[in-house]
Amino acid sequence: MRIDTWPEEERPREKLLRLGPGALTEAELLAIWLRSGPAGQNALDLARALLAEFRSLRGLLSADQGRLCGHRGIGPARYAALQAALELVRRHHLETLTTGPALTSPRVARDYLLAQLRDRDHEVFCCLYLDNRHRLLGFEELFRGTIDGASVHPREVVKRALARRAAAVILVHNHPSGVAEPSQSDEAITTRLRDALALVDVRVVDHLIVGDGLCVSLAERGLC
Repeated sequence: MRIDTWPEEERPREKLLRLGPGALTEAELLAIWLRSGPAGQNALDLARALLAEFRSLRGLLSADQGRLCGHRGIGPARYAALQAALELVRRHHLETLTTGPALTSPRVARDYLLAQLRDRDHEVFCCLYLDNRHRLLGFEELFRGTIDGASVHPREVVKRALARRAAAVILVHNHPSGVAEPSQSDEAITTRLRDALALVDVRVVDHLIVGDGLCVSLAERGLC
């Protein structure tokens, strides 16, 4: 049955406008984004089928193009619209960091970094560049692939920090395994970068490791 034939209080869009987005189920929120379903299904039917196939909202949102577009009712246009919506959320977090207070605690950047990195299927090494009051100047992905002593180049990190006129940096990388515990290699990289950046008077405030729903701070453990 088409959603526009339902009683008004049961329609997802009208329910959101009346009660706010927090009152809707994940399927109802997805139905608003989808707007319609394929032949024989309405948008809510399609949303429920997607959540069942991908087993969770996170599984759906992190699915690659091939797998998502393989589902009936989802094509390249809808995949592109979903990626655009996710990127808007990431940029909203970044804008909040940029215009917000100084990054005086690792917890301040947690939501943004989790949104950016926790669902990557490969390791990414990044930098948050800070001014002398620890306000965010920018965020940049520097290296991809297996993060070890050979793949992270101190010279490049120093070069980018100077280009941004950073007074300090927060180093960040993810563990695709989901386990955020630092390795001996992580500690060694932190030491190498801290020493290299100190030569140009740039301080390493922290090195954060992003896992599955968790950021581990090496500074909080006395390793930075």
